[in-house]
Amino acid sequence: MVFTDIFIKRPILSLVVSLLILLIGFKAATSLPIRQYPKLSNTVVTVTTSYPGASPELMQGFITTPIEQAVASAEGVDYITSTSVQGTSTIQVYVRLNFDPNQALTEVLAKVNSVKYLIPKESNDPVITKSTGQTTAVMYIGFASDELGGSAISDYLTRVIQPILSTVEGVASADILGGQ
Repeated sequence: MVFTDIFIKRPILSLVVSLLILLIGFKAATSLPIRQYPKLSNTVVTVTTSYPGASPELMQGFITTPIEQAVASAEGVDYITSTSVQGTSTIQVYVRLNFDPNQALTEVLAKVNSVKYLIPKESNDPVITKSTGQTTAVMYIGFASDELGGSAISDYLTRVIQPILSTVEGVASADILGGQ
């Protein structure tokens, strides 16, 4: 006697087993999480140092290179890009995918502080910022007034509007672009 002979002799049993398989499949299809894109976290830590009046070559040699060499040994660093322009050094540290952003920021901060004595004393302290996820702007808002001048609008935006927008949940930063 073959296993399939049972279902031939009892058609109701075969119908019940088929419905049971269908119900289990439907339950599995509705309860399993299905995502089109998996959750990924990419972090960029930016180190910006200004040295008013310094040439790009001076910025590269005395500020960008020592900070780059120190930060390159931080844990979780994938790759680094940098630019040195008149008076400003910008180093972008790209962290490995799904690496803890707070740990990456702490590592980079520690490495920058360890080489702070190597950079010229006349330069400003490095400013370190972290951005996780999309680094593009989501919204731009324009302001104009018939009664206020450009500098008065910029002052109002800096004192009143920017702090309000910065406290909104989900806002990473509120920057003023093109202010006078």
